Amino acid sequence: MDKKINVGVVGVGHLGALHAKMYSGIKTANFVGVYDVDADRCREIAKQYGVTAYSTIGELLSRVDALSIATVTTHHYVVAKEALQAGKHVLIEKPITTTIAQAEELNAIAREKGLLIQVGHIERFNAAILSLEQYQLAPMFIESHRLAQFNPRGTDVAVVLDLMIHDIDIILSLVNSPVTSIDANGVSVVSDSADIANARLQFANGCVANVTASRISQKKMRKMRMFQSNAYISIDFLKGQSEVFRILGANEKKAFSTLMLGEIERGKKKRTIIYENPKQKDVNALQCELESFLNAIVTKTRPIVSGEDGQHALAVAQEIMTKIQVLHYGEE
Repeated sequence: MDKKINVGVVGVGHLGALHAKMYSGIKTANFVGVYDVDADRCREIAKQYGVTAYSTIGELLSRVDALSIATVTTHHYVVAKEALQAGKHVLIEKPITTTIAQAEELNAIAREKGLLIQVGHIERFNAAILSLEQYQLAPMFIESHRLAQFNPRGTDVAVVLDLMIHDIDIILSLVNSPVTSIDANGVSVVSDSADIANARLQFANGCVANVTASRISQKKMRKMRMFQSNAYISIDFLKGQSEVFRILGANEKKAFSTLMLGEIERGKKKRTIIYENPKQKDVNALQCELESFLNAIVTKTRPIVSGEDGQHALAVAQEIMTKIQVLHYGEE
């Protein structure tokens, strides 16, 4: 890809500053500038990366083709709508918006204007997920645990939107079947919203996913286990590694990197169980995410995590939060 995309960042707090850092080193990006309501912070980040600190979003929009939106979630909709109406492609950090109606409107504007929306579900670009590209994944039971130590910075939203939504997005992309029912529970411990939550999702194809998220854990954990016909897959998002235990195909030869664990008999045939540790890709997930966004713009292809994907994940997350609300307070 030879063409450079003029790009800017709105919101240069912790995450937005990382977007700025990545764009400054991506060859396909012409990093133009930043905007933030905190003028001092805006000038600081602009100076650090040798770009312009704009005093309004409109001024920044007049200079770019695409925009990363890393503001607080409550501002996603307003900023993204202004950018889309100005004819700019947008990458919106997760969750896409605070309401489904807002997400629907943004996606409708993008379709009407032929623009792209990518949502920042960064775990899709985790090395552990990327290492599984060679496998046919068709899970029928999934269990995930995403545990984090307490950080006041994330308590403006429930843990479902702060942490669990990462796993919701990945599970929806892997199962690729409608959700038919949701059961959920959650507890507020240190904030005004749920700090620990568990949800059980059932899908039309029979798959079941058990998802847990907590932001009051002593130790970090970001793991997912998947069970499917003839295979068990373990994913560690923190280490960026995956492990695969599977039945060797009837006409398949054991690769050099596999470990034979033994044989079992199924009917009249013996089946070989093998263990594989897929090669870990040396990638920076955020850089990979931003590069994929720019590539989608140039090639005019659907982003890996589209606006519709972001809307779908938000819808499931909100249904989980509604179930928790009804369980504890008896009302929606």
